[in-house]
Amino acid sequence: MQASIELNRTADVQYLLRIGDTCLILAQRLGEWCGHAPVLEEDIAMANIALDLVGQARALLTHAGHLEGLAHDEDQLAFLRNECDYLNLTLVELPRGDFAFSVLRNAMVATWLKLLWARLATSSDAELAAIAGKALKEARYHQQHSGDWVVRLGDGTAESRRRMQAALDSAWRYVPELFDTDAADREAAASGLGPLWSELEAPWHEEMRSILGEATLAVPAASAFRSDGKRGRHSEHMGFILTDMQYLQRAFPGGVW
Repeated sequence: MQASIELNRTADVQYLLRIGDTCLILAQRLGEWCGHAPVLEEDIAMANIALDLVGQARALLTHAGHLEGLAHDEDQLAFLRNECDYLNLTLVELPRGDFAFSVLRNAMVATWLKLLWARLATSSDAELAAIAGKALKEARYHQQHSGDWVVRLGDGTAESRRRMQAALDSAWRYVPELFDTDAADREAAASGLGPLWSELEAPWHEEMRSILGEATLAVPAASAFRSDGKRGRHSEHMGFILTDMQYLQRAFPGGVW
């Protein structure tokens, strides 16, 4: 069985892993819809969004491995870390839920990523800026696609509205983590690598309230709950995701197709 790798978690590496891991784990959750979406077209759409996110994760993990300086490649960083070394937002590791929950989560994360990529396109790190330039186009589509579903379901039948409101009530308490700022973020901002996540809060709420307003959904009240996946403290669901993700790499070290 392949042993876990040790990381050199400098501030710039942490900053990139938080974004890359968020893309990677959300892609894993979206992949669970393959063959299970309500219509064939959406089955393909979910898979394509997942593939876009995998591509973004690959680029970020590769660059993080370069900055880390320990010769870890994208596969090692994706598959051979311990749970506490993944720095994704807790929201993306939650179970896929029903279709309402998945499209709402997609809208929330895509809106956040779109705003973040737009800022990262002017990063002092030329490689990160190039990654962001391509990813921004994908995030815009992801937001539009998922936002359309949120509106369609929220302003649809009584049942679809009930499910969408329940999804919103469930997911909303994880929102504060999207804008949480710590020392690693401040170092990244000071170097010009990327923005403080807190700077995205006002525009994110403005865009999400526009989508939710069109969907005729009630925005939940703020909660005192705080998730902390970006610091490696995960929900009980994360270990089950990694069991699926890591099995082949750990069982057959260095295996290739």
